[in-house]
Amino acid sequence: MVDLSLLRESLEVVGSDGEHVGRVDHVHGDQIELAKLDLGSGFKHHMIPVSWVDHVDAHVHLNVTRDEAKARWMEKH
Repeated sequence: MVDLSLLRESLEVVGSDGEHVGRVDHVHGDQIELAKLDLGSGFKHHMIPVSWVDHVDAHVHLNVTRDEAKARWMEKH
């Protein structure tokens, strides 16, 4: 289980392939909102589940690749 207190605003989110997915904007319960002003997010807010987080150090490392994350993330309305 990932310690949610480690998820801080502006931390880079990377896929299991090491590729940039986005940056943390906020954490809402079991969802991470990615920052809108980031090239990786296409300048839109996207939501990814905390369950995708493998571990957190200087970055948020996901257990899915960048392409998998982008194929499955939800756009915030």
